Amino acid sequence: MRFFDRTEEIASLKEIQELSKSNAQFTVVTGRRRIGKTHLVWKAYEDQPILYFFVARKAESDLCSDYLLEIETKLGIPTMGKAERFPEIFEYLMKLSVERPITLFIDEFQEFFKVNKSVYSDMQRIWDKYHTVAHINLIVCGSIYSMMTKIFKDKKEPLYNRQTRFMSIKPFTPAVLKEIMAEYNPEYTSEDLLALYSFTGGVAKYVQLLIDAGATTKTKMLNQIIKSDSIFLGEGKAILIEEFGKDYGIYFSILSAIARGKTSRSEIENIVGKEIGGYLTKLENEYEVISKKQPIFEKSSTKNVRYTIEDNFFTFWFRFIYKYNYMLEIENYDAVKTIINRDYETFSGLMLERYFKRVLIESKQYTRIGSWWDRKGENEIDIVAENELEEQALFIEVKRKIDNFHPDVLSSKVAAFTRATGEFNNYIVVQKGLSMADM
Repeated sequence: MRFFDRTEEIASLKEIQELSKSNAQFTVVTGRRRIGKTHLVWKAYEDQPILYFFVARKAESDLCSDYLLEIETKLGIPTMGKAERFPEIFEYLMKLSVERPITLFIDEFQEFFKVNKSVYSDMQRIWDKYHTVAHINLIVCGSIYSMMTKIFKDKKEPLYNRQTRFMSIKPFTPAVLKEIMAEYNPEYTSEDLLALYSFTGGVAKYVQLLIDAGATTKTKMLNQIIKSDSIFLGEGKAILIEEFGKDYGIYFSILSAIARGKTSRSEIENIVGKEIGGYLTKLENEYEVISKKQPIFEKSSTKNVRYTIEDNFFTFWFRFIYKYNYMLEIENYDAVKTIINRDYETFSGLMLERYFKRVLIESKQYTRIGSWWDRKGENEIDIVAENELEEQALFIEVKRKIDNFHPDVLSSKVAAFTRATGEFNNYIVVQKGLSMADM
């Protein structure tokens, strides 16, 4: 698959490089694994000389040997000789950049925690000493989101706030997914597009794996994901166990419950069998895997709360792969695919709602977008969007098939919303249904 999108990010990285010729720049690139961080940096600087340091889990002296060879090869100069510790190389490059601009890209930056944690305090000392006179474009990238956030946003850490830019790379938008499908399967259907969005959430690596395999229809995607040599089957564990550490079992139980539609704290605790307040807080604030949702205009911060997994792929993985792993262990892939197809309408209905919310966010036409439900669970509106600048409100009911949309039912829900919240008086109000035909 060719490179898609990221035009704003590439423009920012090129701007940063220009700025570094006058003032040292320290850019942090974050985002969940497989989102395409490394590929993005390479694409932005594809026509520029760039030093690339990959932080593997091996002896610091061995890493230094690799880095010295990279410097000699890319810059065409003899280096400082032998180095045992990374800060020696970093200081050498900072000094060198006083005379010549240098772009240094350090990938898997969080792995210095395992190699030698003191690297971070040494880097802080060296950066503070030279950054006012250096002309270095330093980019650091990491795949374990919680650790990267800790390094740069925890006041106790030496590199706290040393970055000049913090870039968070997001999944492909629905518009980009449509562009990809149009190029690789011009005859794609709304079902195919919804499947790509539901299974991958727009995560670049997952999209690429499917597209490169020619899996551009819902059926082909499912066959590619659920098979013996699929990387998708172990992907949830591969990404999240390292984030969560030894308590991953409890976190997995919580996420599995949420993926199955148990979205209130009491429902989740009934399944997990223990008090989970601290775990939910960490999942939301530290790992950013879940979000706490409340009805739009809810005044209490603690009432009527629902938890959701924001990442589509993790929602799919916990809903189907983790839950039915016992079938996969005995290689009964057909049974798992049968279950997915059986439950797909309900699962993809939720994803369709997310899809249209993303489309509304992309449109930049609204100042507030959310959902609404009453405390009794009797009335629920899929999407409520407000444009407070023009005093307009939009209420949307999302259905896979438009035949299942009933305007009178939505009107009664809007009336309940108005009674409960008192919002949107004197607004221009629009009510409508959206279906797969509108994708």
